[in-house]
This record gives sequence, structure tokens and C-alpha cells, in this order.
Amino acid sequence: MNLIFTILYSVSIASGQGPLTDAQKAKWVDYHPNMPAEAVKRTSERYPLSDQADVGGWVRYESMTDEFREGGLDLRKWKYTNPDWQGRQPGWFDPANSVVHNGFLELYARKAEPAGMPKGQGYHTFTTAAIKSTATTCYGYFEMRAKVMNSAASSSFWFTGGDGEHANEIDIFEIGGNAPGFERKMHITVHSWRTPEYKDHWGFGSAFVAPARLTDDFHVYGFEWDPQELKFYYDGVLVRKGPNTHWHQALGLNIDSETMPEWFGLPNEADLPSVYRIAYLRAWKKRT
Repeated sequence: MNLIFTILYSVSIASGQGPLTDAQKAKWVDYHPNMPAEAVKRTSERYPLSDQADVGGWVRYESMTDEFREGGLDLRKWKYTNPDWQGRQPGWFDPANSVVHNGFLELYARKAEPAGMPKGQGYHTFTTAAIKSTATTCYGYFEMRAKVMNSAASSSFWFTGGDGEHANEIDIFEIGGNAPGFERKMHITVHSWRTPEYKDHWGFGSAFVAPARLTDDFHVYGFEWDPQELKFYYDGVLVRKGPNTHWHQALGLNIDSETMPEWFGLPNEADLPSVYRIAYLRAWKKRT
């Protein structure tokens, strides 16, 4: 995930599989619409909220679909934490903070220093949470209904991974729900960490400003990914899109909360414990 907010708006000169050129950036479009008085109406649970008529020809992709019913996390689909990363210091990903309860996936941020926290690696004071998909995938439609946590610990929904030569990331959203100045901002960012032609990290993104605090209610966040284009949705409304110039590798899906001291600031202890509550995660592929 991005370390410093300004990385979202990095400017680079590039060619091939390096950072986006100015011409490529110009093809990205941000929509900041006056949201409809009523949210886009769902008439079928079978299809993405933004495509209730099934124009895209969608088939459910079960490997990344979960209604989070009782019985605990489905370990065929998810890992209780991120096996490649322990969290952003000082917040440590504690597997105990990821629970399925009352029909929701709940990810907690707490003030805690449990046994097992690797303090020698800069973790202290806070624990956060992460789950990661056991599967990887490339292209499809991915939709989450969630209420983000009411603290400066982030609530995030993102893809990362690669094929050895390429390492990429797509941040569907990063939200600091109770971080001053960020309460209505849904940050959407694409990253490249490595290509055969370019070995350095770059990122490009922006923020959709919602009509109200994002912590106040559940919202539906969607992402459509195909070989030509990336599209991002809020409550069924398109808020950002751009050409797919780099993101053609199978990636893993992450749902997590992090401390982001340089961006959102550390959580106010009075806001903790805080919970990021996910009602469902649904995924689709286009019919072949």
C-alpha cells in the first residue's frame, strides 16, 4: 500500500512498461457526480449493482465470493492474515482481529500489545487486521458491501501480486473513516512495483469525495477489471475509470485495516476498538 499520500499523484516520464506518460494519465477520468437522490436500485442479487441488467454477461466467481455466514472464516477462500506482510508499523495484523460474527466479516483495530507482537520490528500500541484470498485472479467484477471503521485506522479493499517479472497493485479503496479531513474521501489508486523494463515503484490515483461521512452507513464498492479498462464504482455509480496499460497479471485480493501515521495519522485511542464490517464480497467473471 502507498506509504505517503503524495505518492498517489506522482508524476513521471515513461515509456513501455514504466510509469504512466502524461498522455496515458490524460485518459483517466474522475467523476464527482451529484449522487442520485436514491441509490441505484438493486433488482437482482445475481449481478453487480452497477449492471442489474447483466449487460456484461456475468457469472459468479465462487473463489472470491463470500456472504460471511456463521461458522467462521472460510479457510478454503481466505487466510486469517496477510502471509507476506505483518502490517504497517506500529499497527500489527493480529489474526484474532479477523472474525465472522452475526453474518458479517469484522476486522478490528485495537489498542493492544498481545503476546506474539514483534516489537523488535517496530510494532507496538495498536493491532489491526487483514485477510487475504487463497486464490489469485485476473479480470472480473468485484463488489463489497461494507461499513468502514470510525477511526483513523484505514479500511481498505485492494489487489496485489504478480508473475515474477511484474508486481502490481490496484487499490479499490483506502479510507480513513475518522481521520480529520478524510471522512468523505474514497482513495482509488493503481500501482506498479516492478516490470521487466522498470524496477521502481510508482502510483497514480485520486479521491472520490462522497456526499456524506463514509462511516455513517453501509455502502457498495465495486471494481470492474478487463483487458481494456479499469472502472471503480460507489453505490452503483461510476466514479473513476482509466485504460488498462499495466494490470494484466493474476493478483490476490486483500481486505484489511492498517495504521497509516504519515497519511491518516495514528488512531485516537478514544475511537478504539473500531470495526470495519463487511456484509459480503461478491465476484463475477464474464461468460465465455
